[in-house]
Amino acid sequence: MNRLTALKAAALVGVGLTLSGCIVESGRAEQSRSIGGATPCPVAVDPSVTGTVRIGWQEIPNGDLIVKDTGLLNTCLPNVKTVWSKFSSGGDVIQAFGANSLDIGLLGSAPAAKALSAPLNIDMKVIWIQDRIGAAESLVAKDPALKTVADLKGKRIAVPFASTAHYSLLTALDKAGVTDAQVINLAPDAIRGAWNGGQIDATYIWEPTLSQLKGSPLTDSAKVAEQGAPTFDLEGARADFVQNNAAFLTVWSAAQGWAANLLNTDPNKAAEHIAGQLGVPLEQVLTQVKGYAYFDKATQAGPDYLGGQLGADIRRTAEFLLQQGQVQGVGSAQHYTDGVYGEAAK
Repeated sequence: MNRLTALKAAALVGVGLTLSGCIVESGRAEQSRSIGGATPCPVAVDPSVTGTVRIGWQEIPNGDLIVKDTGLLNTCLPNVKTVWSKFSSGGDVIQAFGANSLDIGLLGSAPAAKALSAPLNIDMKVIWIQDRIGAAESLVAKDPALKTVADLKGKRIAVPFASTAHYSLLTALDKAGVTDAQVINLAPDAIRGAWNGGQIDATYIWEPTLSQLKGSPLTDSAKVAEQGAPTFDLEGARADFVQNNAAFLTVWSAAQGWAANLLNTDPNKAAEHIAGQLGVPLEQVLTQVKGYAYFDKATQAGPDYLGGQLGADIRRTAEFLLQQGQVQGVGSAQHYTDGVYGEAAK
């Protein structure tokens, strides 16, 4: 199915940057709400790590927002300055990696596959799985008369290009035999406006935007995963940053592992932090988090994820994107295995 024009993204592979490098901010910089120190560090505090780290986050309910809200990195690494910048999609994070203006950032498995494939070939590593996406990312139609994916023939569908939702949408359309849908590249905020203005018929989008739209669900990422296309929200980092900052990443992974445990063991407390960052009611977050699966450090480091299978899953995503004209070439299996860094999780 060719139905899409390949996303054109120019990206330059940046030169190496250690923690002592200067800041080049991308996105909109925002800081934690925490007054600091309220949440104890889950590992020994390490004052030996110094410098500035630029972290990209998105409005997706996962451990990233908990770590941000608690100021946990500042507690664990008191001599590191963290600069949090908001991004709209993984495609924007890819471009920031290519421009050497971001150290760590949240991106989906489809953007990660795109970044690791030709023509971008960005030198990056996947360092964490924030979540496996389920019903929290869905395809919804504005007209209740549209009841199945097959009903979208000839319809206008909005999705952020180079996102996990984009990959899931293409898979769903392919499986349903829809070859003539008009797929439009819009960011989440723009999707809300186009939806309310009647400019689109459907959208494949994630929370919290999904809950803000009154539409008829046609499928979701849990169902698309059953069709052989699982998707994840991943944390990526530039390869040179990973190479030069192992000590930082060890503590960072401990903080993320603590947040994942909180999501699984005390979802109410976790949701308080997420709601504070997103500015939405607590009940809304509690509903949203049910649409994701969160993994602790031991699971992350295991053979099904960072310890083995994830590289193969990313490569399968790249192969599908190649069929759709979204990438120009797929590397070897080892290339995608090498694109996953599981040492900090271990």
